[in-house]
Amino acid sequence: MTTVQSSSRADLVSAWGIGVGIGLIALQLTWLVGARLAGLIWEAPVGPTIAFGFACLVGIVTAIIAGRRLASKVGADQPTV
Repeated sequence: MTTVQSSSRADLVSAWGIGVGIGLIALQLTWLVGARLAGLIWEAPVGPTIAFGFACLVGIVTAIIAGRRLASKVGADQPTV
């Protein structure tokens, strides 16, 4: 019987990649909603710029949080040899 051991580095890279994807989804949704709301308050060049800056901040923070959570789960699931 052979056992297949997963590569912990590959699992960590995939966890961080999924975290970045979640952050990009958060950026896109925040920008769409934020641009609409900021467009009601400010004129054309200022509103979308502020919305995009805020969306970038939200996306980065979300990517870091999601990446850390997934990486810690992957690290906890790895058997110690």
